[in-house]
Amino acid sequence: MARPPIRGLMLALLLAPLAALAQSAYIDIERRLSPEQLSEVGLSPAQLQLLNRMLRDAAEQDPAPLVAATTSAAPEAGKRSAVQYIGLDDQPINSRLKGDVSGWEPGTVFELDNGQQWKVLKGSMKLRKPLVAPEILVVPGVAGRWFLQVDEDMPKARVYRID
Repeated sequence: MARPPIRGLMLALLLAPLAALAQSAYIDIERRLSPEQLSEVGLSPAQLQLLNRMLRDAAEQDPAPLVAATTSAAPEAGKRSAVQYIGLDDQPINSRLKGDVSGWEPGTVFELDNGQQWKVLKGSMKLRKPLVAPEILVVPGVAGRWFLQVDEDMPKARVYRID
C-alpha cells in the first residue's frame, strides 16, 4: 500500500536538484550577445572570462532574478532592483560641446555645456572639417561603459567622466 507514495517521493527527491540546477544555470555573455555587441563593449578575452566568472559566482550566491523596480516602493523580498547593477539605471546625456572639435584620440578631453568633462579612453577620429560647439549624446553601455556620439553616422568614442 505504501509503495506508490514512497516511489513518488523518491522521484521528487531525485528530480529536485535537477530543477534547481536548471533555474540557476548561468549562460556565458558570449552566448547572450552577438559578436557585434561584444565588439562594441571592447573587452579582451581575459576580461570576458573574468566577467563571466564573477557573474556566475554572483548567480550562485543569489539566484533571485533581476527585477526592475516599477514603482517608488521598495522591491519585494527576494527580488533585486535594477539600480543595484552598474549602468542599468543610467540614461543618455544630451548636451553641447564647449568649443570646436576636429577629432579625438585616447586622452582627448571633452567639456560639455552642462559642466561635465569626459576623457576618451578608446577610439580615434579625424574630422574633415571642425564642428563648432556640436550637440552630442553620451550613451551608457554595458558594465558601466560610456560612449560619446558626435554624429550618429560616425563611430563613437569610448569615454569616462573625469569631473
